[in-house]
Amino acid sequence: MRHLGPVGRRRLLVGAAVVLLFQLAVAMTTTAVQQTPVIDEPVYVGAAVVQWQQHSLRYNAEHPPLGKTLLGVGLAVAEPRLDPAFAGDQTALGRTVLYESGNDPGRLLLFARLPMIALTLAFGVVVLLFARDLFSPVGGLLALALFAFSPDVIAHGSLATLDVPAAGFLLVAVWAAWRARGRPPPWLAVTGLALGAALATRMSTLPAVPVVLLLVFLSVRAVTASPDDAEPRPTGRGYRTGLLATGVVLAVAVAVVWASYLVVDPRLRWTTPGDLPAIGGIRGFLVEWLPFPRPYRDGMLIQLGLENRTWGGFLFGRAYDGSLPWYLPSALLVKTPLGMLALWVAGIAALLAIRRLRPAALYLLLPPAVLLAVATLGARNFGTRYVIVVPIFMAVAAAAVTTVRRRRVAVVVATLVAFVAVSSLRTFPYYLPYGNEAFGGPAATARHLHDSNVDWGQDLGRLADRLRERYPGQPVWLSYKGSGVPAAYGITARDPLSVPPEQVRGLLVVSDSLAARADGPLAALIASSTRIDRVGYAITIYRR
Repeated sequence: MRHLGPVGRRRLLVGAAVVLLFQLAVAMTTTAVQQTPVIDEPVYVGAAVVQWQQHSLRYNAEHPPLGKTLLGVGLAVAEPRLDPAFAGDQTALGRTVLYESGNDPGRLLLFARLPMIALTLAFGVVVLLFARDLFSPVGGLLALALFAFSPDVIAHGSLATLDVPAAGFLLVAVWAAWRARGRPPPWLAVTGLALGAALATRMSTLPAVPVVLLLVFLSVRAVTASPDDAEPRPTGRGYRTGLLATGVVLAVAVAVVWASYLVVDPRLRWTTPGDLPAIGGIRGFLVEWLPFPRPYRDGMLIQLGLENRTWGGFLFGRAYDGSLPWYLPSALLVKTPLGMLALWVAGIAALLAIRRLRPAALYLLLPPAVLLAVATLGARNFGTRYVIVVPIFMAVAAAAVTTVRRRRVAVVVATLVAFVAVSSLRTFPYYLPYGNEAFGGPAATARHLHDSNVDWGQDLGRLADRLRERYPGQPVWLSYKGSGVPAAYGITARDPLSVPPEQVRGLLVVSDSLAARADGPLAALIASSTRIDRVGYAITIYRR
């Protein structure tokens, strides 16, 4: 680009950014249109409908309301029907809204997913701006490319779920904290608003609060440091101003959380559930002292109750009960493109090795490191979505390699980005079960991982099409793990575990997440059948 003037370079970079965002939009929208509901979506959709229509917080209390309010913006346009007298649990609510109230489930789900797609695109712009501020416009473009081609970002950014919005709001908070080094007052306000939005979307972002407050303190200290020394040291005034700034940011964040509840129900009507887990010790004490509304604190107790349970996991072909601390790092290793992993390592090395970049290292590496560390200790080994913050922050961190002004480095970086793009595009439109080439690609991911890493119930519609096109009129026995209703997509099937094994004749269709942990009768049925087809790398069809 050296032969281009400043205007020409700017136009070229803007054009490239637009192309990357357009690619991301197409990938997410196509995925959103083709996938039936994943396990969590009906619950969020049902809760969002109740929030908008009845101004009630009574469903899905284990998650704060902001994310559901945002996806409800799309649902409000779709005008879903729901009997106000409905009184079932949240699982039944989601099924009723999507399948039993006269609504079009595909249309309703798409309208719920569109606000999340728009938010993900907005976060892509923040990734670009953050990396540009830290490194250069070219660095911003590199960061956006890694974000836009991340299979995890595409997969979860196209769903009506809460993982990407929470991580994206946290990214905005950290970016604003960095920008507060230049103009503190407006950017501190943005930091508080974004941090509050993250907390009001998912409670899993709570461990990031002290990290963001520390970054705010460091930013304000940098502004108020004495300029007289070669190594500027903060003055006493700098310490006081830094502490005041963290207090302001925390107050704004808390206000946002309160506002997210009051917007739904200004009177904050809430009845503590009778089956609320009893959480004692330091955890229960801390929850009671959180400066948030009672439903938030009750929701936190529900989350802690879930963490107290024993869940099943699956890693590298082994089913187990409980959790493994190396599960999430291993899952990230499988589900991140190889070129992206290499750029993450190179970016971290540049941040730590180049002295002028070290202040930025705390902002880019500490938040995802803390959340990853907390998540590895969690009880639920269900998928990389629990640490979607890692690929989002690391997209920015990887852009540090653009500060190394060597032609060979530029060529290697461009080659790795191209490898990432090719790997991502090859899996289109099956982003949820993506696995990189070292682990056999998306077709082999089910041999290494399960649940939301591979099969989250998303391919029920594709299964219906496959049965119609290739196996019309044949008896179907279905073991499906998901929240979709097979009959709603024209699938007529029986449960293979409801009859003696010798009566199961015809097509045995099994979700890969169920097959991964199959034992007893289901394992015996699979072992005595012949695999004949695969649907979307997530559902396997056998002949019996």
